[in-house]
Order: sequence, then structure tokens, then C-alpha cells
Amino acid sequence: MEANPLVPDILFHLGPVPISRPVLTTWAIMAVLTAVSWLGLRRASIHGNALQTVLEIVVETLEKQVSEIIRRDPWPYLPLLGTLFIFLVLANLSAVVPGMKPPTAHIETPAALAAIVFSSVHYFGIRSRGLAEYARRYTRPNLLLLPLNVLSEFTRTFSLMVRLFGNMMSHAFVIAIVVFMAGLFLPIPFMLLGILIGIIQAYIFTVLAAVYIGAAVGNVEAE
Repeated sequence: MEANPLVPDILFHLGPVPISRPVLTTWAIMAVLTAVSWLGLRRASIHGNALQTVLEIVVETLEKQVSEIIRRDPWPYLPLLGTLFIFLVLANLSAVVPGMKPPTAHIETPAALAAIVFSSVHYFGIRSRGLAEYARRYTRPNLLLLPLNVLSEFTRTFSLMVRLFGNMMSHAFVIAIVVFMAGLFLPIPFMLLGILIGIIQAYIFTVLAAVYIGAAVGNVEAE
């Protein structure tokens, strides 16, 4: 039976701290990303190896995308948004590995990522505009809209979480049903579709995060 995505799938405990399957999978993905980055950049040079070249292409592509969305110097935001996108791609695509379940198909992972985006939006907004000016944006165009403007900050973060969770959970659920009813080979087209869905969901989540940050800092043309 498929585990309830709303209930943590506890594997073991580190003292009093329960470690769930999504947490363990997340740690594994972080270890892979750290190892790849270290191997690709430990001897960085002008004429780097193939892995360094691939990493540079990925960073340059992400830098261009972030710059087009935020319309500012993208480098203050690239570490967050770039890492977010790469992590989400690997997390979503972990579903194609036999025996693994994407951590984004469990509610705690999308909730944590949405919370990071929520905090980052306000951090970058206050750093860019100052606390007083940033707070005044919630009173525009009229002070009476203050409650609605504040509420919208929470509702859009909630929708960000639900969109990612819903799409990844439903896909994992469909794959589990098809495998149970038809065996291992028939779901291959569904898995290929899942790869596309995983990449698209990572892109949408990251783009929305960039849009929220761009709105918080104020879209100014990069010089």
C-alpha cells in the first residue's frame, strides 16, 4: 500500500528526533549535489574538465533566467534560486529510481521549501528597500487593503506548496496504481511523462519564487 503522503514515513530515530523517508532522500540528494560540485570545481581553471563545463553551462543558464525575471543583478539571488531549481529537479526525478519516492510527494518537503521562499522574499525585500519602505508596500494603494495584502503573502505561499505537492503526489500515486495492476513495463511511458512533469514543476516553483522576490525588491532594469 502507498504510504499516506500527509503522514511522515518514519524510518528510524536519531535520539529523540524521528527521521522520515523524505528527509533521508533529501539528505541523499544534498550529498549528491555536494559531491558533484566538489568534483567539478575542486580544480577549477579556465579550461576545465567536462564536469566543470557542464556546471558552468547550468549556472550561466540559470543566471540568464533569473536576470530576465527579476530584472536586476541576478547574483545575489542566484544561490537560492539556482539551488532550489537543481534540488527540485533531482528530488522530483528521484521517482524514476527503483525503490525511491520523491520527497516532494510528501507534504513536509514542499512546505519547507515554500517556507524558505516566504522567508527569502521578505529578507531580500527588506534588504533592498529598507524596513519602513518595504512595510509601506502593504498599504498601497489604500490602507484599507492592508489585511488583504498581508493575507495574500500567506495564500500565495500556501498555493506554491500545494501546487508542487499535489502534482508530485498524484503522479507518484498513479504510477503506484499502474505498477500494481499491470506490472513493471507498462508504466514506462508514465515514467517518461513523470520526468517531464518533474522538470516542469521544478521550473514553475523556481520561476514563481523569482517573481515573488522580484516584486519584493522592486523590478529595476539591470545596469
